[in-house]
Amino acid sequence: MGWFSSDIDTFEELFIHTLQDIYYAEHQIRKSLPDMIEKASDAELKKGFRMHLKQTDGQIKRLDRVFKMMKSVPQGTKCPAIDGIIEEANDIAGEIENKTILNAALIAAAQAVEHYEITRYGTLVAWARVIGRTDVAKVLNMNLKEEKATDKKLGGIAKRKINKKAAALKLKKPTKAEQAENAMLVAAAGIPAI
Repeated sequence: MGWFSSDIDTFEELFIHTLQDIYYAEHQIRKSLPDMIEKASDAELKKGFRMHLKQTDGQIKRLDRVFKMMKSVPQGTKCPAIDGIIEEANDIAGEIENKTILNAALIAAAQAVEHYEITRYGTLVAWARVIGRTDVAKVLNMNLKEEKATDKKLGGIAKRKINKKAAALKLKKPTKAEQAENAMLVAAAGIPAI
């Protein structure tokens, strides 16, 4: 099924497709969290990522329950949005050597993921209510509340300490020896001085 293709003919099919989308997303997030835990150097951030890993496992179980409630087989559908968010996070993290700056980047990436999940769960909760499935809406709303709480915690960690530490770092000035070496390399490469 693709967005706006003829494979989706009813509102309930759209609901199931979006449910499959977030199911896939949660599994991708589950795979990426251990790497984020490993890369984080701040103890509070590591703890937050570990807690969210456990929450993600619980959210997947709730989604399994929702599929059963909807008499549908639990399965994901490829989600280019979450794949892109995770890929971008990995690309940026790969370019950062400083642990403090990396912590700030990890929080930004995690919040991008949370915001995606919040939009999906918010939509699913609203749609479940529209189709008269308040039982399904209640289960999905538990995931939505956890995602919002995680986003708030991440924002708090960033605001309270991580972003301040990262912003306080200044680019180190090259020593005289490094300046001389850079000048020699520039001259040897034939690059005109500016």
